[in-house]
Amino acid sequence: MNTSTLKTAVRQAMLVLPITLLFTSCMETKNQSYLIGDNIAIFYPEGFSGEDHLPSLALIDEPQKVDQLGHGWKLKVEFSVLDGKSIAHINTGDASLYGTGEVTGNLLRNNTEISLWNTDNFTYKLDDGKRLYQSHPWVLGVRKDGSAFGVLADNTWRQNLSLKDGITFTADSKPFRVIIIEKENTTEVLKELAQLTGKMEMPPLWSLGYQQCRWSYFPDTRVAEVADTFRIKNIPCDVIWMDIHYMDGNRVFTFSEKDFPNPEKTNAYLHQKDFKSIWMIDPGVKKEKGYHVYDSGTKNKVWVQTADDEDFVGRVWPGDCVFPDFTNEEVNQWWANLYKPFMATGIDGVWNDMNEPAVFENTEENEAVMNGLTDMTMPSDNKHRGGELLPASSHLRYHNVYGYLMVKASREGILKANPEKRPFVLTRSNYIGGQRYAATWTGDNASTWAHLKMSIPMSINLSLSGQPFNGPDIGGFEGNATPNLFAHWMAIGAFFPFSRAHSINGSKPHEPWAFGKKVEESCRTSINRRYRLLPYYYTLFQEASVIGTPVMRPVFMADDEDLSLRKEQEAFMIGADLIIVPKWSKNPHLPKGDWKIVSIDGENSADDKYQADVLLRPGAIVPLCNLAQSTVDYSTDEITLLVNLDESGKAKGKLYTDAGEGFAYKNKEYAMVHYKAIANGNKVNISTKFEGNYFNTQSKINVKLYYKGEVIEATGGYTDTITVNL
Repeated sequence: MNTSTLKTAVRQAMLVLPITLLFTSCMETKNQSYLIGDNIAIFYPEGFSGEDHLPSLALIDEPQKVDQLGHGWKLKVEFSVLDGKSIAHINTGDASLYGTGEVTGNLLRNNTEISLWNTDNFTYKLDDGKRLYQSHPWVLGVRKDGSAFGVLADNTWRQNLSLKDGITFTADSKPFRVIIIEKENTTEVLKELAQLTGKMEMPPLWSLGYQQCRWSYFPDTRVAEVADTFRIKNIPCDVIWMDIHYMDGNRVFTFSEKDFPNPEKTNAYLHQKDFKSIWMIDPGVKKEKGYHVYDSGTKNKVWVQTADDEDFVGRVWPGDCVFPDFTNEEVNQWWANLYKPFMATGIDGVWNDMNEPAVFENTEENEAVMNGLTDMTMPSDNKHRGGELLPASSHLRYHNVYGYLMVKASREGILKANPEKRPFVLTRSNYIGGQRYAATWTGDNASTWAHLKMSIPMSINLSLSGQPFNGPDIGGFEGNATPNLFAHWMAIGAFFPFSRAHSINGSKPHEPWAFGKKVEESCRTSINRRYRLLPYYYTLFQEASVIGTPVMRPVFMADDEDLSLRKEQEAFMIGADLIIVPKWSKNPHLPKGDWKIVSIDGENSADDKYQADVLLRPGAIVPLCNLAQSTVDYSTDEITLLVNLDESGKAKGKLYTDAGEGFAYKNKEYAMVHYKAIANGNKVNISTKFEGNYFNTQSKINVKLYYKGEVIEATGGYTDTITVNL
């Protein structure tokens, strides 16, 4: 048995033990700290109770002591209790602070404060955007010398995070433990975070394509019309989304007889046109006898309970609703089984929304509501029954992980329904570690320039908090985007890890062609650029799934020691090799070195009103594929390499490829192709090396070398050494 198999077996054995046995190891501890990995320390406060905090939902494995904490350890945790709240404070000196998950505001998080209490926050207006749909009790710090650290509060309870004087977590819970990672740079910290909290699974290739959504496209003929228009106008697109109007009276797992009488036919039509479909499922189940989901759930006693042991009822889209209790394994299995007939209609992916959980009324009339802490969701004293894996407790403990637990159960159900396909789930609410189960977007933003510009630091900080697959609603959800705003938003939105346009019911159309010919052409160019970059994106997602590095990054990650980059939040990186500079950005701070502006699909961004500049790192090789209208036609049979030599005359890059669907890649049905360029006199030789067996070695390579103001081209094959004459 190898180490990985043994580790899994031990974890599975731990999970089947009674919960009380897991608690006993950390019941009412004294202050203690020790190493749990290479420069990773855990700090326990006096009075830590496993009954209140274990098992961890952030960590994939319970930490084990590996060594004592040395005297040279830099960061310490000061624990205290004040007015019944547990506090953990870390003095971080003059470090630059980032992360904190899904937040509004600037990229640099110093001197900010947020609430970790998942909230349905339309256009981020509630509490000035200081609490949104997700909770990531995590801070990334970067010192002046480029060394970095990460601080994780392993606590699901409601808490406040202040970065006004170091890092301070203040929680409505008993004392909680804190984990600190110390590394040489940001990248190494993020790798360790991924080791602790888990890495995303390899997504289906189609989920990296451009996606079109609205609340809602209906009836089914409108869905077909949108799909047809994309193909007629030669604008690449992979996914059409279905919001709640497809349902029968907003009842989940049903279809409107009027608007979607034959969902199988709708999905078949989309598949015929090389589209995938994603359909929404909310957690609120209409309280209505005769409705099969409600009747089945009531029979199986799956609903969250009030403090008086009654089924909790809250109003959402269908009216009075009840909510599954995802802390219980049997409830999760019940929920997962609902997906089998649903997915059998040909649905490709699922969108879990409103899962903070959102309720359309204040459910607590107390001081907490007056302070804006618990509005528009369940009462904090609601009861979750737990099960063999999680203990029974209050909603105050499980609120921040409700969406996380929901998407975990959803993913399991989708995988069970379609075991040969990679599941795709999008969620609005989540918790740190939730990248294991779902992609995410930044919720209900607005069609404003402020929200366009804010989307960049929002997505970067999510990426720095362990969630690689994220992005905003392109064009803004609420309101009517102007043609100018939409074109600029698409010009950068096409580069976000998750690239989807989405607009509110009642707004003007927000399709790429809805704003006139000039904007249509600009959007086509923007989306074309994404599709040509798909080999590079797919390789980055493979990296994220293996080592946990983010797809979208701040420019300071190009040079951790360059202090001038620490606040840059307009330009951003995709992977380590590309920087995206929006056309509206004025005097962005960029890394030193000969970064070259490159053309992705024949565009000249210097002469374009909307298209962002794309900068290629010195020493990098980035692969492009030929343009396709969807990933159905994606191919690596012909690859174009963009090459920018470094000062020593060298460059390197790589391309990962597999079937784009299914799990054969786990059995070595993949290829990793490594490219290397070396200048030798007046020639540059480009060679190729293969790993794996999923590649057509007869493929054609086109080289575009950016050299001294020129683009020098050459062609060859994968078995050749291609020579570029300077």
